[in-house]
Amino acid sequence: MNTKEFIKWVLAVICGLFVWGIVKAIFFIMMFGSMAASAASSGSGSSTVLPKEGVLLMDMSTLAIVEQTSESMPSLSLSSLSAIGSGSMSSTIGVYDAVRAIHKAAEDPGIKFILIKADNPISGISNISEIRKALTDFRKSGKAVVSYGEAFTSGSYYLASVSDKIYTTSHHGGNNFFLGLSGSMVFLKDLLDKLGVNYQLIRHGKYKSAGEMYIKNAPSEENMEQNQVMINSTWEAVANETAQSRGISVDSLNYFIDNLSISFPEDMIRHNLADELLSVEGYKEKMATLAGKDKYKDVKFIGLKDYASAKVKANTAAKKKIAVIYADGNIVEQDDPNNISGDRFASIISKVRADSTVKAVVLRVNSPGGTVLAASKIKEEIDLTREVKPVIASYGSYAASGGYWISNSCDHIFSGATTLTGSIGCFSAIPEFSKTVKNIAHINITPVKSHNHSDMISLMRPFDDKETAMMQDYVDDIYTNFVNIVAEGRDMTYEAVDEIAQGRVWTGADALKIGLVDELGTLEDAIVYAASLGGDSDVSSWNVVGYPKPLTVMEQIMAQIGKKGNLEEDVVNALEGTPFEATAKALLDWQKTWTKGNGQLVFARMPFEIEIK
Repeated sequence: MNTKEFIKWVLAVICGLFVWGIVKAIFFIMMFGSMAASAASSGSGSSTVLPKEGVLLMDMSTLAIVEQTSESMPSLSLSSLSAIGSGSMSSTIGVYDAVRAIHKAAEDPGIKFILIKADNPISGISNISEIRKALTDFRKSGKAVVSYGEAFTSGSYYLASVSDKIYTTSHHGGNNFFLGLSGSMVFLKDLLDKLGVNYQLIRHGKYKSAGEMYIKNAPSEENMEQNQVMINSTWEAVANETAQSRGISVDSLNYFIDNLSISFPEDMIRHNLADELLSVEGYKEKMATLAGKDKYKDVKFIGLKDYASAKVKANTAAKKKIAVIYADGNIVEQDDPNNISGDRFASIISKVRADSTVKAVVLRVNSPGGTVLAASKIKEEIDLTREVKPVIASYGSYAASGGYWISNSCDHIFSGATTLTGSIGCFSAIPEFSKTVKNIAHINITPVKSHNHSDMISLMRPFDDKETAMMQDYVDDIYTNFVNIVAEGRDMTYEAVDEIAQGRVWTGADALKIGLVDELGTLEDAIVYAASLGGDSDVSSWNVVGYPKPLTVMEQIMAQIGKKGNLEEDVVNALEGTPFEATAKALLDWQKTWTKGNGQLVFARMPFEIEIK
């Protein structure tokens, strides 16, 4: 990129951000209008009113299974505006509330069956796995779970395969793309070289590939190895359950996928992946018949979120509590309500410890890690809490690096088979822009300093040999501390932990084999276990309380309005839907991590996040 092209690019981004500012203003107007309309239609403070009987509907294209239930507010993106305009905004529900709602439905004579519309799921694979287990339990009640899809993928079919019956469209054009699982690693060295940006990566652990994207244009051998093993392990967990549910072998399923044998509706029937092809009218007739109605228009569909709102209630009369602390997001120093802020979470854990009505704690971790300092503060409070009451860990999609740091000493660890965990390692990735400012921006920088290394972190020059050695010693010391923490928490030797550490990421299934977790299980399993340690395994006799308290929609909006302008986020939002979106997100992700670390130089964070559809 020459100077002229660079200036044109900057001007284009500035123009885009100007337009994006107008778009965000429109977004807030539409948001407030939508909230006002909702309040007017439902009445202030009114509760959800359900029909006496109906079909429990799980439309996975609009229902997001997240860590903790909160009032839904879409992000400030172009897709959010489109969703508002079309009336198809997604709703969110916490995985534990969703599981409890499914259990309630099993006992509710008004619920005839559960219908899963499986296309285009917007939930993570680990939470889908927990829902799948609850649906398996639901079927034991004698009621049916049925699924319908017009464009199954490997991920969406994984959920649908739990059903008694699977229906798909008889019309050609629906894309049943069973292709297995895949991920992408982005490498930015060539781009950064053109921009004159030099990333100084200092790390400990041959598998600690965080930051590798900035200094390489292809993955290292170790990075490729761990990614391949993770993908294989994740697929093994998904394929085993899928194949077992449909009465076929894993080898057969893999053969169908490798040979692209699942494309047309008839292929689904031929390979025992679906039970019947239905036209639009055939689908309506089938739903009416299963619901015991003469006509489809008489069938009442009840959304899972609405059903949970009406049926899932906390036992506030119970005198004893189980505290579920949701550590969801990046671990940061900055006070960020949407992430795991070190001081804020340390304070929450301290208050839970001091609450005599809380008899047991479940630490639900869904985090790829973050700053070492923030993780250390949180772990200290966890260890102090363990001295007075049991603390059980439950892992969501991620409990890696800093996420594993804060939780490895818990009394018992439950992990999902597809959870990504471990990543015991640390790194420092500090950019310097001397070539950018001189060769591209044509700016000359002259330092004025009191000591030899005063401008070490100015980002305007590379480290010298002494500074690089000092940073390596600093990173090595933190790695040694991390390994010692895990050795103590998991009752292992330093050498045993070091062998499986080195920054390597493991799936939950593999982590169980090497002793990083105690048991494969769900958040519900962890809560039941915590209840038993508290003296009563009947969870219904406990008041299960979630921390921190979720923000209301109004609080989320006010936080957005009060937040200082963030150029980087605005750039990514402005590029949404363009070919540059993925690269922009990758380029800016670690810069945001740096900012939220309040200048911390060393991070315990997983090098990537995988999304499986």
